Amino acid sequence: MSKKITIAIDGHSSTGKSTVAKQLAKELGYIYVDSGAMYRAVTLFAMRKLFVSDTNFDKEAIIRHLPFINVKFIFDDKAGFGEIYLNDENVEKEIRLLEVSQQVSKVAAIPQVRKKLVKLQQEMGKDKGVVMDGRDIGTVVFPDADLKLFMTASSETRAERRFKELKERGDNITFEQVLKNVKERDYLDTTRADSPLLKADDAIEIDNSQMDLEEQFKKVLQLAKDKIEAKA
Repeated sequence: MSKKITIAIDGHSSTGKSTVAKQLAKELGYIYVDSGAMYRAVTLFAMRKLFVSDTNFDKEAIIRHLPFINVKFIFDDKAGFGEIYLNDENVEKEIRLLEVSQQVSKVAAIPQVRKKLVKLQQEMGKDKGVVMDGRDIGTVVFPDADLKLFMTASSETRAERRFKELKERGDNITFEQVLKNVKERDYLDTTRADSPLLKADDAIEIDNSQMDLEEQFKKVLQLAKDKIEAKA
């Protein structure tokens, strides 16, 4: 029986981290954890309480309410992966809305929020056999991960992908709005004081600007298999 490893996938927004992480986890029979969904769920909670919006950001109120925020994943056979639940409510679809995307980087920059969620993420991955994607998985959550990947692509390419995804879902949105959001999130993610988005020194960078999903998956799967073989 092959040894299980921990796989950390970091990178910019809309680089397809979640897609390839889900594919990889399914192929290897590993647990998949979308850490970004956890930050989005906390952001959704804050938005519903009116603690965060385009004109308001009540950081202290969010911190005070952290004990009342319960975030977990429940595996869905139909979807083939764990869906995110906020206080026992499935919010998998709601957290993907652009309105949440526009606020999540602000909420994710709060140290107390990061501390709470990092602890949960580390607990989820303590037995290995996990694929986790996010912004600080290889640098903060699992600095000793067996395989670290850093996904990137041009901001225009990422905006095009995200725009197509949102339009197919029926969202009334313009490409310019999506591109603006991608660039703003890049800035906030890379400049925040606590756990900024960084490429770990031992991470393998994958620029998928010119790759399709199949090419990307084949490359990542081979990297994982090589690492698992080396551990056996």
